[in-house]
Amino acid sequence: MMTPRRRRMMWVALMVAGVCIAAFFALTAFQKNLLYFYTPSQVASGEAPKGYPFRIGGLVVKESVKREPDSLSVRFEVSDGPNAVPVLYTGILPDLFREGQGIIAVGQVDDAGTFQATEVLAKHDENYMPPEVADSLKKNGQLPADYSEYQKK
Repeated sequence: MMTPRRRRMMWVALMVAGVCIAAFFALTAFQKNLLYFYTPSQVASGEAPKGYPFRIGGLVVKESVKREPDSLSVRFEVSDGPNAVPVLYTGILPDLFREGQGIIAVGQVDDAGTFQATEVLAKHDENYMPPEVADSLKKNGQLPADYSEYQKK
């Protein structure tokens, strides 16, 4: 026979177990939906996950934009100074997209090392650049002069 104290302790234990299970499922779902940011140097060195989506950012390399005829596919390279990563995107690019422009792309790296982008975002402010990209470019002496305002923020 269960005493009232044991019954109460069993309910508390079941509630704690239920909260732990719910927290586990919530954290697992949250982890799967996170989009980490990697620089082209990190992608080139193999730090970026294979088979999982992530964000990559940098400057579009000059003279690297190649549009495929009769298609919405565009190939270009994104660089943070010392390294560049080839990107393939199929869709309509933002109006602000151009060579030498800072961008962020969402997608994943394929087996050939090409970043297959599902979304491309161009900067909206002349002085804005993702902090990770600006830090990488500054470290490698590649930060453009027109981004000096970024450093004051």
